[in-house]
Amino acid sequence: MTDLPQLDPVIHAQARLRVTVALAGLRPGDQITFPRLQQLLDMTAGNLSTHLRKLEDAEYVEITKAYEHRTPVTLVRLTAAGRAAFESYTKALHRLLDATGGD
Repeated sequence: MTDLPQLDPVIHAQARLRVTVALAGLRPGDQITFPRLQQLLDMTAGNLSTHLRKLEDAEYVEITKAYEHRTPVTLVRLTAAGRAAFESYTKALHRLLDATGGD
């Protein structure tokens, strides 16, 4: 059997994969507010924060704190490194499925 590809453990956790997929759906450089991301993923604020921290530590996401009309807002975006890691992850997953028959 050929060498099976390794899947990025930072992305591979289900919740982080869901976050990464949601952010990868945005155009490069676009941001989403934390509450909107939380709503899209149906995650608690604490759970989302924990997974975003792991992704931020890996430099896959960037968190920006700003103000809109004197109201604090947290913005999240996928970095270029995060987008590249996600693309590598999906390619590795396809290779893994192809190597095992995909059924």
